[in-house]
Amino acid sequence: MVVQGLTTIKSSHAPDETMTRLEAAVKAKGLTVFARIDHAAGASAAGLQLRPTEVLIFGNAKGGTPLMQAAQTIGIDLPLKALVWQDASGDTWLSWNDPAWIAARHGASGVGAVAAKLAALLEDLAKTATAA
Repeated sequence: MVVQGLTTIKSSHAPDETMTRLEAAVKAKGLTVFARIDHAAGASAAGLQLRPTEVLIFGNAKGGTPLMQAAQTIGIDLPLKALVWQDASGDTWLSWNDPAWIAARHGASGVGAVAAKLAALLEDLAKTATAA
């Protein structure tokens, strides 16, 4: 499945471990974790079933503010988010929005270097969370 602007990589770990590793990597980089949302737990509380699906919301003002200065509507897509989810086959995946896609979506110009820096950060965090 390909979704425009979304990067998805397979994890070598179960969903819980992938998310725990991601959260630890985010904190190790000095970023703030704003929330960890367990959609599967919410579904269960409503009497519904959902495979493991969890979002981590994180970031810092130094990374996101330059994007919002270029296009304030980018604030709807920030802080950064990462989704850990399990497919019907039992494989675990990690997905996130590409910062360059976010910038383009909002018509932000002159933020290529910032978007590239955030993309590299997200890639590094993802590799730490998903690698064997």
